[in-house]
Amino acid sequence: METKTATKKTTAKTTTTSKTASKTASKTPAKKGAAKELKDLFEDSLKDIYWAEKALVKALPAMMKNATDEKLKAGIEKHIAETKTHVERLEACFSALGKKAQAKKCDAMQGLLDEGKSIMEETEPGAVRDAGIIAAAQKVEHYEIATYGTLAAFAKVLKEDECVKHLLQTLAEEKKCDELLTKVADTNLNSKAM
Repeated sequence: METKTATKKTTAKTTTTSKTASKTASKTPAKKGAAKELKDLFEDSLKDIYWAEKALVKALPAMMKNATDEKLKAGIEKHIAETKTHVERLEACFSALGKKAQAKKCDAMQGLLDEGKSIMEETEPGAVRDAGIIAAAQKVEHYEIATYGTLAAFAKVLKEDECVKHLLQTLAEEKKCDELLTKVADTNLNSKAM
């Protein structure tokens, strides 16, 4: 009996809290030129990841230079070449859409890159920094995996078959890079950082 009463009170309290939050929250107004259709959102998201990939081409060499583990360095070096290919694939997507390749600053990627730089500054060279570089790189990979998966789904619905092909190729490479980073971390690197 006491449990039912407690449950009712908790449910009533949760409902009241939800109603209060709904009243205080407001709808975000759309900016001028905001996406009105899925195609608009797709193109805007392509601009975002295009900026992100170009920023990575510039940021990855610093991570490689700061890494000490040879497998980690080799993995980053390989991914630099792949990232350049990702930029080219995105340019092919823009071309398939009849659009000029255009970058729009990706605040999420900027934040992840800033965090990666901060991790390198806040760790001593060696296994601890390597572990930090892997953590930062995996956050980037997870963001890219989510982005490319979403973009491929959008392209499929929009029947942009050439884009689907390019986006899925890149998605597969991002997943492989994430798996490699996990493998490097698991092969005693994290243990060495203790």
